[in-house]
Amino acid sequence: MVISKAEPLLDVQNLGIRFGGLKAVSDFNMTINQGELLGLIGPNGAGKTTIFNLLTGVYAPTEGQIIFTGKKISGLPPFKVTRKGISRTFQNIRLFKELSVLDNVKIAYHPLATHSIFSSILRLPSHFTNEKEMEEKAIGFLKIFGLDHLKDEKAKNLPYGGQRRLEIARALAAEPKLLLLDEPAAGMNPQETKELMELIAFIREKFNLTILLIEHDMKLVMGICERIFVLDHGQLIAQGLPEEIRKHPKVIEAYLGEEVGEDHA
Repeated sequence: MVISKAEPLLDVQNLGIRFGGLKAVSDFNMTINQGELLGLIGPNGAGKTTIFNLLTGVYAPTEGQIIFTGKKISGLPPFKVTRKGISRTFQNIRLFKELSVLDNVKIAYHPLATHSIFSSILRLPSHFTNEKEMEEKAIGFLKIFGLDHLKDEKAKNLPYGGQRRLEIARALAAEPKLLLLDEPAAGMNPQETKELMELIAFIREKFNLTILLIEHDMKLVMGICERIFVLDHGQLIAQGLPEEIRKHPKVIEAYLGEEVGEDHA
């Protein structure tokens, strides 16, 4: 586990959001250091995806703040959060299904493009040079995920596991410092989940990424995450190492719906 002695990559302070009279997340705190691979878990409806939506600008918090690389980003729109270096996948796969596999990845590069809109309109050499560079990078990502031979296929024609890998490839193409994975193993069989675990570990090392993932597959979470945060009813009820979380009384109670005495902890 990488522990930074400098300021944390992400510092979430007393974060909260209300939807009308409902307090969906309350007083949530999280610190993430550069290079860590962390898990965010909790029962259905605990507020995990709401946290991701707050971190990525989909929702603006009603209280608290989010500090990323030393700067406040809470309240920024999603495209600005992406430019700051946070990228994500979604619980329900969100691809441009009628576009090719290659174009789905290339789209992520356009916010980082160096040529101007005028060079594109006028079809200047800089436009073609930059487009060629983006295509080469995109194909490189597809090779990593074993999808390069399907680059001209429509995204909707990929099998489920392939669509999951494509979504992660697109998220990586935005060149993030922090990658958020929302239930990446959802719908996968045990073999696909095992391969996904290996892939997450690989891309973390290759791209020097910090990763936070939401996942219901406890084998995956306990197998690759170095620290785990646990939510229940929008509140953080536990955080710690996998072995600590596995036997934490409040975590067991949240998942099993019953109080656990010390003899069961």
